[in-house]
Amino acid sequence: MKTVLTCLIIIHGLIHVLGFAKAIDFGNLTQFTKQISIPMGVIWLLTGLLFVLTALILVLKSGAWPILALITVVTSQILIITAWEDAKFGSIANSIILIAAIIGLSTQSFQNRFRKDILSASDIATITTNNITENDLVGLPKNVQDYLRYVGVVGKPKIHNVRIVFEGAMRDKGKDWFNFTSEQYNFFQSPTRLFFMKAKIKGIPINGYHKYDKEGARMQIKLLSLFPVVDIDGPKMFPTETVTFLNDLCLFAPGALIDDRIRWETIDELSVKATFTTNGTSISAILYFNEKGQLVNFVSNDRYSVSEMKTFPFSTPVKNYQNINGYNLPTYGEAIWHYPGGEFIYGKFNVKRIEYNVTN
Repeated sequence: MKTVLTCLIIIHGLIHVLGFAKAIDFGNLTQFTKQISIPMGVIWLLTGLLFVLTALILVLKSGAWPILALITVVTSQILIITAWEDAKFGSIANSIILIAAIIGLSTQSFQNRFRKDILSASDIATITTNNITENDLVGLPKNVQDYLRYVGVVGKPKIHNVRIVFEGAMRDKGKDWFNFTSEQYNFFQSPTRLFFMKAKIKGIPINGYHKYDKEGARMQIKLLSLFPVVDIDGPKMFPTETVTFLNDLCLFAPGALIDDRIRWETIDELSVKATFTTNGTSISAILYFNEKGQLVNFVSNDRYSVSEMKTFPFSTPVKNYQNINGYNLPTYGEAIWHYPGGEFIYGKFNVKRIEYNVTN
């Protein structure tokens, strides 16, 4: 899509240069029946160059391209009107570029909300340089201590936030899988989770933003970043996103499990119950470990299925532990609903990057 749009913009721009050629009587341009003055020809030339510049900025992934495209399309359309009989079909290209620019601006606006919320949460978070010690593990269940030692948190800085980049696939019940990429930030001092997803369903861009903080929880999914497909922010979303927040903490920021807001109950040597309380809401999950000390599954009964707004058992089995920035962490996981009729895997996640105590 981007390649096609870039080619269209360049070709459309080069066609505008013909207006300048006509003005200076360069070549036999019989398709122009109306004479073009030299000053107007210069405007045709400059507009063509602006289209080429727009294409270049688009290729370079600069956020300025939609604004430049809008300005150039308006100028182009005015020129087309002045030579309507000769250039009217250029309006088709302008319409396509205009729609693409509007979608580009909407996508930027949607994603800028995510970026603004990151900066706001970063202002609240206080990052210290204290390291986790063996004394910090005292009082935790033995299997949790073993897990934290396996991950390698001892001797490393205490975790205040984490940035995670995923690639994977998702689906709804009765629908096909679609691929996605996502970026998220979790802040632990004041529990916050900001998750932005980009995907395409049958070639159509779909973006989603999950925001969770002390003010509440909201999930928005927009077609072309313009048309809301899902917009849920009711009270049931808060415990649901609290479960997701705890899940992220257990799997990808285990150093943050050293937290007075978590109450632990040992079940047996390889499982433990964690109850997390924040903002007057308590949720719980069972953590399952293997003999190596790896966390291999997280199961909670406190999460609502958004499609049905009912609670069902929810689990996230993980595997493929690898060393990431000095920590042994899982790099593949699945998100599963355990419906009465059977398991339904709705998400597959591959970790691409994890960074801790991010300052920007």
